[in-house]
Amino acid sequence: MPSLPACRFLGLIPLLLLGSAVAQAATPPNIILILSDDMGYSDIGCYGGEIKTPTLDTLADAGLRFTQFYNTARCCPTRASLLTGLYPHQAGIGHMVTGSYDPEAFPGYHMELNKQCQTIPEVLKTAGYANYMVGKWHVCRNIQPDGPQHNWPLQRGFDKFYGTITGAGSFYDPAALCRGNTLITPVNDSDYQPQQYYYTDAIGDNAVQFLQQHEQTSAEQPFFMYVAFTAAHWPMHALPEDIAKYDGVYDKGYGKIRAQRFARLKELGLIDADWQMSEQAGNWKKIEHKEWQARNMEVYAAMIDRMDQNVAKIVDQLKASSDYDNTLIFFMQDNGGCAEGIGRGNDEKLPPNRKPMGPDELQLAVFPSFDRSGRPMRHGPDAMPGPEDTYIGYGRDWANVSNTPFREYKHWVHEGGISTPLIVHWPAGVAKDQLGKLNDTPSHLIDIMSTCVDVAGASYPQDVAGNAITPMPGISLQETFSGNAVQRPTPIFWEHEANCAVRDGKWKIVRYGRMGSGKTQPWELYDMEADRTEQHNLADQHPEIVKKMADQWQTWAEASHVLPWPWGHLGKN
Repeated sequence: MPSLPACRFLGLIPLLLLGSAVAQAATPPNIILILSDDMGYSDIGCYGGEIKTPTLDTLADAGLRFTQFYNTARCCPTRASLLTGLYPHQAGIGHMVTGSYDPEAFPGYHMELNKQCQTIPEVLKTAGYANYMVGKWHVCRNIQPDGPQHNWPLQRGFDKFYGTITGAGSFYDPAALCRGNTLITPVNDSDYQPQQYYYTDAIGDNAVQFLQQHEQTSAEQPFFMYVAFTAAHWPMHALPEDIAKYDGVYDKGYGKIRAQRFARLKELGLIDADWQMSEQAGNWKKIEHKEWQARNMEVYAAMIDRMDQNVAKIVDQLKASSDYDNTLIFFMQDNGGCAEGIGRGNDEKLPPNRKPMGPDELQLAVFPSFDRSGRPMRHGPDAMPGPEDTYIGYGRDWANVSNTPFREYKHWVHEGGISTPLIVHWPAGVAKDQLGKLNDTPSHLIDIMSTCVDVAGASYPQDVAGNAITPMPGISLQETFSGNAVQRPTPIFWEHEANCAVRDGKWKIVRYGRMGSGKTQPWELYDMEADRTEQHNLADQHPEIVKKMADQWQTWAEASHVLPWPWGHLGKN
């Protein structure tokens, strides 16, 4: 038997003295971070949705649900923040990874993870953890096989990786699909050949494979696993058997589904009964192509349903390897529902079929013109979404339903863009009297690294290879697992595309911006206890609060590399 690392050996001492139940809690836990993509606050069942998510619902019932957990409103910044425990600008990814600015002049917009940050696996590795990742990476610029790989997963702390380096693409032929450091295709991957390739299944199946391999070769080590699903990001791709479950469910339209969710959110205690719902987007009575619109949401629901089925595979494997009780599972989402109008316009004239792609021909296109068999991609109301040769997003009106009861969407930092679920499940670490409880602690992605370091007994470094590492701005949430309050020494801050916000206790200021000009609208002020749906702007009634919090934002922005802003001067308050 391999020798035990010191941290694992010490964790076994209580087993000898006090019995296995105490030992399990004393042993550093395994940690699994599950992140979904482009989903709203009320989509999953345990947060008020009608979509079938029995696995996530069970984890919530036997764990904690956070009602005020925040992301950063967009894919790349959220992933940078989650992985490093820093605000995204501090990690070098203040926007998307499709371009780059001089890191000396604009250090917050290098658009790659910088040398002043460490990832969760880089930190946990020093505490004896094995580290695995499956799914969407999206925190580096290069997706070419002959380009630099210094910011690919294996170079940032992971021992094994299966997934996509870029941020979106077909679920049947994912863009920039990779195993380890090698770009592959679903056809030429000798390690994984299912009867039907579907990316959500591939993520779940490879996660299970990594867990099984860990059990066979490294069972004495704790592990960290990052599972980054692309469900339910566009395109709306789902398998027929999952779509069939939702046949007719959305024929009643936006308003009725939204009203049902609003009532369910109140019933579950996730929102205050006195809050007003935000304005509805879309009038179902005036919508053309109702069958197509309903089908968009049916496919969206099917994508989430399939993700939940794959979370079940991971949970089943944890139980099979006796790791379930001492595995800390987080489930969260990268931003709110997506209002982007991808693929919703009519096709004019489709090109003819082309020659099918060869087994070794890499798919690097996020927006492919043809599927792998050579059929042209179809868009708009003439194409029912779901199959491989369609490429369609579900649109603003359904995103508004996903974000019930909040305002705005992905990109914006009103609650609809940044507020999404957090489920915490850890049988050995969550107090029994907290199981199934709601926790209203305002918390953020920056707190996940702090929590992982805390529960793992790891040490966050000050310096790595001569590079000063930016201190963690987040707080550990571990005390909340026992029902205890945690104190945050500073407010929580946001900036994305000049949309800005600050949350401090019950108060939130937020303003709209416009990327490119640097122009911003006046600050709005909301009482999050009385009006978290942001319906009553109190800025004129409390100018002193607005001034104080705006000054706090400016100080943070200058210290955290939000400013200078490369697209234009963001200016003073």
